[in-house]
Amino acid sequence: MSGNLRPALAKVAIGDTLTEAEAEDAFGVIMAGEATPAQIAGLVMAMRVRRETVAELAGAVRAMRARMTRVVAPEGAIDVVGTGGDASGSLNISTAVTFVIAGCGVVVAKHGNRALSSKTGAADVLTALGVNVDVPLDRLPAVMAAAGCAFMFAPRHHAALRHAAGPRVELGTRTIFNLLGPLANPASVTRQLTGVFDPSWNRAMAEALQRLGSTDAWIVHGQGLDELSVAGPNQIAALANGEIREFVVHPEDAGLPVSPISTIMGGDAAHNAAALQAVLEGSTGGYRDTVLLNAAGALIVAGRADTLREGVAMAAKSIDSGASLASLDALRKATA
Repeated sequence: MSGNLRPALAKVAIGDTLTEAEAEDAFGVIMAGEATPAQIAGLVMAMRVRRETVAELAGAVRAMRARMTRVVAPEGAIDVVGTGGDASGSLNISTAVTFVIAGCGVVVAKHGNRALSSKTGAADVLTALGVNVDVPLDRLPAVMAAAGCAFMFAPRHHAALRHAAGPRVELGTRTIFNLLGPLANPASVTRQLTGVFDPSWNRAMAEALQRLGSTDAWIVHGQGLDELSVAGPNQIAALANGEIREFVVHPEDAGLPVSPISTIMGGDAAHNAAALQAVLEGSTGGYRDTVLLNAAGALIVAGRADTLREGVAMAAKSIDSGASLASLDALRKATA
């Protein structure tokens, strides 16, 4: 099948699914630039209509990982990332969480992009905060060592995806490509907190990570957001000790008050950067509480906390002691 997408197209056209190996081969063809735009669009839309399988997700990610520009990260490093696509226009949650858990001593290999489905993506808000997101790739391990975190700008690490860019834009709808990014961290982390735009994907994403060698993960969705939310119940699929379990978490379980989603509505990069800086400087309210909840989940995934309440206390200490802000300052200096 190498160099030819037609066998995969023939299978999906009749509603059949691809094996993991077939999916890896098919997406390898795409990422090698050997498929036409029509073939790419036909494949991903046929998969979307009948719903992508865990095997197809895992195979596509293997093809993506095989072609990415890698970064070396310390053992135990974690990623905190969302799929995007929730159309919420919220403030930047996972980016803020990056500095909070780095302030707790957890190394964060943060994977992200500019705004695609939101007003302000991680790269946009970091740039507004004075972080250089285009630092030479060979400097990223040193940046991680100096700041406890580093940002890996997705297009720089996944150049092979450029071959699918045209069809993705022209289709203008969610495809399997929206799910691949959070599963292909350039530092090959085995621990991550990942938000998804649709809770029906929680377990499938967890199973894909399990196939791909992850050891600990929370796949989360909260009140329409690809984050944990303090607006109400959150749905989680957690991978730990080789098993996946699904459960619901309420903000009260973490000792946090319920706040409406309106308290985390964002704006442009400058607005979101100012709000993020304010949280790290100790401002209170729904944004801080949302960051604390997500940081607590990340600390559990990182093996640093046993419960959400314990994680919230650690995250609050990171902010209130100035450790979170110090991590942001260190990242600015390390990427200058």
